[in-house]
Amino acid sequence: MSKLILMRHGLSAWNEKNLFTGWVDIPLSEPGVLEAIEGGKKIRNIPIDLIFTSTLIRAQMTLALAMLQHVSKKVPVFLHPGQGKIEQWGQIYSEETKKTTVPVYSAWELNERMYGQLQGLNKAETAKTYGAEQVQIWRRSFDTAPPGGESLAMTAERALPYYKKEIEPRLQRKENILICAHGNSLRAIVMHLDGLTKEQVVKLELATGEPIVYQFENGRHERIMLT
Repeated sequence: MSKLILMRHGLSAWNEKNLFTGWVDIPLSEPGVLEAIEGGKKIRNIPIDLIFTSTLIRAQMTLALAMLQHVSKKVPVFLHPGQGKIEQWGQIYSEETKKTTVPVYSAWELNERMYGQLQGLNKAETAKTYGAEQVQIWRRSFDTAPPGGESLAMTAERALPYYKKEIEPRLQRKENILICAHGNSLRAIVMHLDGLTKEQVVKLELATGEPIVYQFENGRHERIMLT
């Protein structure tokens, strides 16, 4: 039996300002830091063998703050496979020390949906410019992309293959995994796990800093409640 924890990053500095963020690398706000800490407390007793995250700092800050609450007191260590000296020179040579760490893999495939020419724009002002209906289509339709950006379908086309190739086999090997990522990349994974239609997934709301847990056993999975 293994567990998968999905956690959207805490509130970012641009979430607070109601700006489209996408791939702009914005850190957490102070309330977002608190959300990450509270989310960490909710999963503090679940053993975690591996962590996967995006390349964006708001997700990486969230996992680091969440892991500070974990009963294991294990330290997240960010790995850099295939990145030359940053991989070679970042080796740990103590087996005892390795036991006190949790490997972290970051992947662009888990990044937030790229919002193209909307990035940095205020959502309310954008609605005034383009019309609220058009902005709602860009934000919530499954396969309509904003100008120069990605649709949720396009986000799923990169996030899901990565999940199936890199993460699902580890769950099958009974490893417990935390994925700390973003609203839309996690929507794609939940769509796969819960068998949602494209009409259902666009209505799915994932709260910032709030973990969702699945239990995997004998080729089956189910969402479980946190106590």
